[in-house]
Amino acid sequence: MDRATETFRERSRRMKRDAAVLFKAAPEPMRAFASLMAVASKDGVISARIKELMALSIAIATRCEGCIIHHVEAATRHGAVREEIVETIGVAVEMGGGPATVYGAMALAAFDEEQAS
Repeated sequence: MDRATETFRERSRRMKRDAAVLFKAAPEPMRAFASLMAVASKDGVISARIKELMALSIAIATRCEGCIIHHVEAATRHGAVREEIVETIGVAVEMGGGPATVYGAMALAAFDEEQAS
């Protein structure tokens, strides 16, 4: 499939396949990273939903497409609603400037696609 015409869901599946290959190639650092992600994103004083929205904002500001898809999916699993995604994009644009508007639009499209399925 042409990457330019992939849906966000297809990109997510491809990213997960690629990550599995990396996990096999470098299991120790990947296990450490997976552990860090699990600890950092679990419910605490700050809910997992809010943490995922924070991570999404950073992903948009740093222009990480794979991170955007991952954190949109995670925020959705934790109950984030479209209005929260939109406000999160606003914070990302504040911090990331003009380029964040492009990636913010991508995050919103990924959320809308996630909700439609």
